[in-house]
Amino acid sequence: MSITTKGGDKGQTSLYTGERVWKDDARVEAYGSLDELDALIGEAKHHIDNNTIVELLSGIQNNLYRVMGQLATMDASYPYPICVKEVEQITDTIHSYEAKLNLKGFVIPGSSIPSAKLDICRTVARRAERRIIALSHETELAAELHGYVNRLSDLFFILARSVENELGVLTYKTKPIDGC
Repeated sequence: MSITTKGGDKGQTSLYTGERVWKDDARVEAYGSLDELDALIGEAKHHIDNNTIVELLSGIQNNLYRVMGQLATMDASYPYPICVKEVEQITDTIHSYEAKLNLKGFVIPGSSIPSAKLDICRTVARRAERRIIALSHETELAAELHGYVNRLSDLFFILARSVENELGVLTYKTKPIDGC
């Protein structure tokens, strides 16, 4: 079976449950942003030497498919939704990294290639969250889905800082020399 179906040639696509929607539908925008995030995470993993972080990112990628599946379903029938457990796990992971780092100010992002890749993931995660919020104005979405996606940008931020800390390049914003 080919991935080329010609079904989208007129600007529509199929959702998980078979409904056809326009490719610029808010739902498609939401899961499309997560698809972009998934690809960027895949790229970031090639630049990170810390196996714990790479495994964590692989788990996030697997969960993103569940989030995208939920978003690509018009009703609550998606069989593998994100649950409270995943929201709690990602929250605990963030807290664990925060405790190790003890950040003390604003950080200049991108002090290394691996952290820069994670910061790009962070910004795309924020955009995806905005797209999901826009969709939620049209249709009800699970609170766990919102919670999980909301935590993603925090996770990418703290992972980027952890990588920078490991490399000894964590850079804080400096005070201006003189102001206006």
